[in-house]
Amino acid sequence: MFPFRNILFPTDFSTHSRAALKYAAAFARHGRGRVLLLNVQDTKVPANLSSQLKDLLSDPLLTGVDTEQVLVEGEPRVEIAREAVDHDVDLITVVMRERNRLSRAFGASIAEEIVAESPCAVLAIRPSQRDFIEYRGGETNIRLKRVLLATNFRPSSVAATHLATQISNQFGAELHAVYIIGDYFDQISALFPEGGLAALTRLRSYVQERMGQLSRTDGAAATTHITEGRPYQEIVKLAATLDADLIVIGTAVHGSLFGNSQVLGSEIERVIRNAPCPVLCVPAARVVTPLPALVTQAVPQT
Repeated sequence: MFPFRNILFPTDFSTHSRAALKYAAAFARHGRGRVLLLNVQDTKVPANLSSQLKDLLSDPLLTGVDTEQVLVEGEPRVEIAREAVDHDVDLITVVMRERNRLSRAFGASIAEEIVAESPCAVLAIRPSQRDFIEYRGGETNIRLKRVLLATNFRPSSVAATHLATQISNQFGAELHAVYIIGDYFDQISALFPEGGLAALTRLRSYVQERMGQLSRTDGAAATTHITEGRPYQEIVKLAATLDADLIVIGTAVHGSLFGNSQVLGSEIERVIRNAPCPVLCVPAARVVTPLPALVTQAVPQT
């Protein structure tokens, strides 16, 4: 899974989208791989497309990096996922755009759709976040000091756990793992005082045991955190407290009620939108239920 060798950089040639280019270039250099520059046109091809592409290729960030240009027509989220499969892509780098309340109410952004549809890991970036790429002397370097893994021990977090461990080992970064006992358990306890409290007590004990096992596996000494509350809020808060450089999270998705597209869970969307650092979204098998399901062993990924 790591190092990443084939990195897909979707771009509309805007200054905003280029914020993800240095991440693509840095991981390509580190993995001795390549960057695929992808532009998807869903309308008439602009007359200045060739000049825009030439300008992008001349960016100093790509000096000495193997690159390939891919120009296609279609719906961005569909074509990006297709190109990721066709080119055996390991990582996609995308930039999140700020959205107002109305746009959030009526659907996901293109970047969120890419995360939901992607067959590989996606690094979601917001320009105002903590930056772990250093560009100096014509070279890009990855400076990772602290990696925060958000886990829930479900099948959707297995691949994310492996990848977070590999990345922290590779760069000598601190690995922190957090499990959030969701605030919905408080509601269960209020409705069913005996059963709810007993279930919550058993869950706390189970989580402590599992997190203890995580700190001793895969060659990395993880620092573990167990909190209670709203998952996305606790993840974002802990990332800020730790000055984390990267959040790694499993992104199992669900079928949309309004069509055939895939959608992220609301907590994952909020982590991506509010995180103080880039978020590495690692896909897992599609799920058909939002109900929690604890697992006690690794589940093979397909």
